[in-house]
Amino acid sequence: MDSIISGEEVEQVEKMEKRKKKKGKNTARKWWIILGVVLLVGLSGFIFRKQLAIFAFDVFLSGSVEDKLSDSYKPIKGKPEITREITEPFSALLLGVDQRDHEIGRSDTIIFSVVRPKDNKVLLVSIPRDTYTEIIGHGSSDKINHAYAFGSANKEIGGPKMSMDTVGNLLDHEINHYATINFEGLKDVVDAVGGVKLPIKEDIVNKAAEHEKFRIEANKPIYNGQEALYFVRYREDSDMNRTERHRIFLKAIMDRAIEMDQITKIPSLMDIMGKNFTTDMRPRYMIDLAKQMFQMDGAPTINSYMLHGEGKRIDGLWYYLPNEEDLTYIKSLITNWMDPKTESTQLMIPRKMKEE
Repeated sequence: MDSIISGEEVEQVEKMEKRKKKKGKNTARKWWIILGVVLLVGLSGFIFRKQLAIFAFDVFLSGSVEDKLSDSYKPIKGKPEITREITEPFSALLLGVDQRDHEIGRSDTIIFSVVRPKDNKVLLVSIPRDTYTEIIGHGSSDKINHAYAFGSANKEIGGPKMSMDTVGNLLDHEINHYATINFEGLKDVVDAVGGVKLPIKEDIVNKAAEHEKFRIEANKPIYNGQEALYFVRYREDSDMNRTERHRIFLKAIMDRAIEMDQITKIPSLMDIMGKNFTTDMRPRYMIDLAKQMFQMDGAPTINSYMLHGEGKRIDGLWYYLPNEEDLTYIKSLITNWMDPKTESTQLMIPRKMKEE
């Protein structure tokens, strides 16, 4: 016999059904809220990924990086410290030194650079290593790359100072800072960042009897540290081409180093650089400068130029004689870039030469 359900029991069943529906709606609402939060956090992480990366750097890495950079800080004796706002333009002499073991190296790469942090732009003016000029502090005229070696042999002066004085005299512009990189140590840095992209269209072969033997295969997507070192050291063509390769390599390693996935590798990269990197820029300034430029949209825009001239033998030795008109042009180019009042849209774009 069917049981008879009272009105009170019907009312209880209806209340239970309502509670189930309400609970279901609340659960669905909670999941939508959770999904919305996840999407919001994910979107914020994408939009503000640079700010988050900088925050993580400040919290977890800044102190250790500053300590490691302190080992590379080598101020120039007698040179007063320069103070400036982090957004102000400054000049730096970049010296790529090919030094092995304990020998005195020569600066095979000499680049006068102007950095404009506010505009996220960099000017690189390359000076061929065989450029014939007065070596300031040595009392002679010689190849410009000898300045580093002559200065290194004099403990009271040092390679960086003599190089800065010599290049500054040639280009008629004071140089604010220097940074030296020993190419021998760069192969480990390149490997640590996963290699670099190099525009090698044909195999490069070093085969002369008096040179180190190697071959670099063309059209590879990524080149490892040893290949990159060979690319820098290849010398069986013109000095201008070799200087251009140095510029290409420095840009390639800069582009790779500032990518997002490299941030956590910064301390280990500092360890690798070790004695292979020296500068008179204070560690805190370099960190603040890097953060300033990292917050900008995209990698820094790099504008390059090279001092032009012609090769000539003097007393049986090969030298590169600068073109005087080109020297005048470079001086005006640097003046334009160093002026903090120059707007980004008014910066001179290096001209193209027939040789290029």
